[in-house]
Amino acid sequence: MKKITIIGGGNLGSAIALGLVKSKLAKATDITITRRNLSKINHLKKEGFRMNNNNNEAVKNASLVILCVQPKQLASVLSEVGSSVHRKQVLVSTITGISTEEISSYLKKKTAIIRAMPNTAIAIGQSMTCLCSKDASAKQLADVKRLFDGLGTTLIIEERLMKAATVLAASGIAFFMRYVRAATQGGIQMGFDAEEAQLMAAQTAQGAATLLLSSESHPELEIDKVTTPEGCTIAGLNEMEHQGLSSALIRGIMTSFEKINGIKK
Repeated sequence: MKKITIIGGGNLGSAIALGLVKSKLAKATDITITRRNLSKINHLKKEGFRMNNNNNEAVKNASLVILCVQPKQLASVLSEVGSSVHRKQVLVSTITGISTEEISSYLKKKTAIIRAMPNTAIAIGQSMTCLCSKDASAKQLADVKRLFDGLGTTLIIEERLMKAATVLAASGIAFFMRYVRAATQGGIQMGFDAEEAQLMAAQTAQGAATLLLSSESHPELEIDKVTTPEGCTIAGLNEMEHQGLSSALIRGIMTSFEKINGIKK
């Protein structure tokens, strides 16, 4: 993957570019980022990335092309770059709700296509990324997985689960951010400054997640370790459940899933 082109220098495209460089998987000078209005990504140019507002020109010499555009932009983008895409390239799509079959139908040629669903933590090498593929060799898929492994944790799944992965991992960033914000507000109400409360909430959330990942234990086992008879922790947990915490989280996740299933393919 010597030359990489990222079509769409929005939040996700920029995060991927920064993550690749931060994790030393690629040099900024080997990454081309496209956007119609290049002035909006001038800050990336200062980091050494190549800029281009011509998608067709940008993909010609790339070995890896990453699509980071909105679903409604897919048809026009693939129509624009279709003549330049060739079999030696790997096309990675991060586009929500668009199947590999649909991408292939636009290209009208056999090309290695891999769908990737990362989240914005990719900018700091902490993404949860799910992958699936069409017409990609085992080596091509392994190469792309290795790339995303350097940007966090990667899981290869069946394509039918990609929408669910989008909700749980990509939208999930926002869900956990909302918890951290709520915990911060509670800390402020108890007397901490906003900065102190946010630090405590965020570090505690990171610690909780790291405990699960490192020990591979069940959340309830870790909860039991910090709950004592008639203690403040169990009192708070029970009140949260009385107010519908778990139910609200599950309903929120499922509402997002229903919404993404309604996106026109």
